[in-house]
Amino acid sequence: MEIGIIFKIAAVGILVSILSQVLKHSGREEQAFLTSLAGLLLVLSWIIPYIINLFDYMKKLFDM
Repeated sequence: MEIGIIFKIAAVGILVSILSQVLKHSGREEQAFLTSLAGLLLVLSWIIPYIINLFDYMKKLFDM
């Protein structure tokens, strides 16, 4: 796994949390929820290939 993906995930987490707090304090809870959901989907789209590779590796490991 690349170290860069960890920094990207951390950056998205920080940005989403700041945006979410700003939106919540301004009374826009729906937009704050959608911002959090968009951040989650973005991070999931980045890590799904790594999860697929992990399952392929496990499958090859136990097939022997």
